[in-house]
Amino acid sequence: MARIPEKFIDDLLDRVDIVEVIDRRVKLRKSGKNFSACCPFHDEKTPSFSVNPEKQFFYCFGCGAGGNAIGFVMDYERMEFPEAIESLAQTCGLEVPREEARPGEKPAQDSNRPLLEQLEQAARFYEHGLRHHEQASRAVAYLKSRGLSGEIARQFRVGFAPPGWDNLLTTLGNQETPQRLLMTGGMLVKNDKNRVYDRFRDRIMFPILDARGRVIAFGGRVLGDDKPKYLNSPETPVFQKSRELYGLYQARKSERSLERIVVVEGYMDVIALAQFGITYAVATLGTATSEAHLERLFRHVPEVVFCFDGDEAGRKAAFRALEATLPAMEDGRQARFLFLAEGEDPDTVVRDKGREHLEHLFDTATPLETFLFTRLAEGIDTGTLDGKARFAKMAAPFLSQLPEGVFKALMYQALAERTGIDIDSLKRLQTPPPEVIASIAAHREDTSRERPTAESSQYPRGEEPPSDRDEDGPPAWLTKAAGDSDNTLQHADETLIPSSRNPVHRLLGLLVLNPKLAERVEANTLPEADRHDLALLSDFITRVQAQPDISTAALLGFWYGTPQGNLLTELAGREPLEDNAGQAELFEALLTRVTHEEALSILRARNAELKAKNYESMTADEKQELLDTTRRIRALTGKA
Repeated sequence: MARIPEKFIDDLLDRVDIVEVIDRRVKLRKSGKNFSACCPFHDEKTPSFSVNPEKQFFYCFGCGAGGNAIGFVMDYERMEFPEAIESLAQTCGLEVPREEARPGEKPAQDSNRPLLEQLEQAARFYEHGLRHHEQASRAVAYLKSRGLSGEIARQFRVGFAPPGWDNLLTTLGNQETPQRLLMTGGMLVKNDKNRVYDRFRDRIMFPILDARGRVIAFGGRVLGDDKPKYLNSPETPVFQKSRELYGLYQARKSERSLERIVVVEGYMDVIALAQFGITYAVATLGTATSEAHLERLFRHVPEVVFCFDGDEAGRKAAFRALEATLPAMEDGRQARFLFLAEGEDPDTVVRDKGREHLEHLFDTATPLETFLFTRLAEGIDTGTLDGKARFAKMAAPFLSQLPEGVFKALMYQALAERTGIDIDSLKRLQTPPPEVIASIAAHREDTSRERPTAESSQYPRGEEPPSDRDEDGPPAWLTKAAGDSDNTLQHADETLIPSSRNPVHRLLGLLVLNPKLAERVEANTLPEADRHDLALLSDFITRVQAQPDISTAALLGFWYGTPQGNLLTELAGREPLEDNAGQAELFEALLTRVTHEEALSILRARNAELKAKNYESMTADEKQELLDTTRRIRALTGKA
């Protein structure tokens, strides 16, 4: 198969001006050293779309779209990669060369567009089913019993997956390519005998949309007795549960200006609140609230309110959300926590007491700082000196996660007033001692599983039970294989989910915007670890060092359409687009931290093992080793 040489693509990106390319399609306005506009990929009133002419890079702080000129043309004109190259080459008067691809070589560029189009077709199939299928009356009756109107159901594109094992398969997947795409998108399941069947059966269907309004996954609420009651799509190349939020697209599309977003626990809560005029509710998708969720929410609004049940499980879930929120709490942002009475949820409250009452509860919800200090002080007598010391050791590590600024300073001041310990001493308590770790862990639950809801006490929402059988049992050929997840394209691991606390991610963001920083990395200095982000960092540096003059645009193009490319784009968007005189110093500090990370991990583990022994019973060698590991840890952390 003929391919476009990579060198030609790099040359083309050097010739085109991304500002001209975008300005011909979307009117740009000068904004400092950059250019801005309302994003063409999602609805917005305030411009959050920025173009950096120096780096030849665009990024939308609203929906996360970003990349080089080729990527923009592909998304805006709905072109495939070769077509976008041809289009840009014509504007430069260039002819696109072709060369034969090497055996077994995959295209350097890829696109998820065919997968997204197939998921859109699935959404239309389910929407049609809700209106026309002979058994849809059960779904309609359920929706009406929850007080939903046909208008709100259409707004959220609610659908119906009919009973039966192959409705979607026979309608959309009767050819090889569509079937493969539906498998990749998690809509079809293959068993150990290579039999294929629908994942969603006899369920009310809720399409999950990304920030551009594209269908990327589904959630289904069962109508019969199947388990689990709520089932989400598995993770796919276009869907990562820890990054997406149900209802965010509709919230941003609403008429009112967004000042606040409320995080609730389920699809029906989001839709019911929207019907009563509270159009700014979103829900997580079978996972705990993550840092990626909070970064996305705070791009749109200055205030986030978490709404949970008031029982102990709800408070533990809220504390997990608080932990994810801390790194995002820049000055000017606010987070609150609302705990509803037993037996209540946002749906019942808004129906029984009205919109104004529920919004008053949002207004008066517990601020983050109050919830944090109150939760950590539970079971501690803070009136005693010992209690104050324990409380300080519990709280200080959480405060250290806050971004630098006025809010962080005020939090330390508040903790100092509560404990009588000076602020400098509190700041030295960034890492809790071993005896405190267990206490902190008591406030957390396993974030890989969502707690059961009142509707589904047996299985966490969004997870499948051990068996996918009906009560009467499916046909023998439909027995689910244990390795079912292997039938879909493997998604990126969690190290490819952007995190401001991950120093590798900060390094990658800086490198995308300033590739010449790679010259500061010596060969074989990066730690070897089985992590996708470290592997990407190593590949990135190797590529730049082999091509010292490579541009930001060319680098983004090389990884375009991959999970790694999506990560690089978002990380670059998080870094300041203006020149930063301190970039080199920051890069050096982060690099030192990363290169020491593995050694520190080994040393700390051995140090903890030695400390757990009775000192008097230790051998002379062990005592010397304890001393040596302690010194090396202090040296690597700069505390020598």
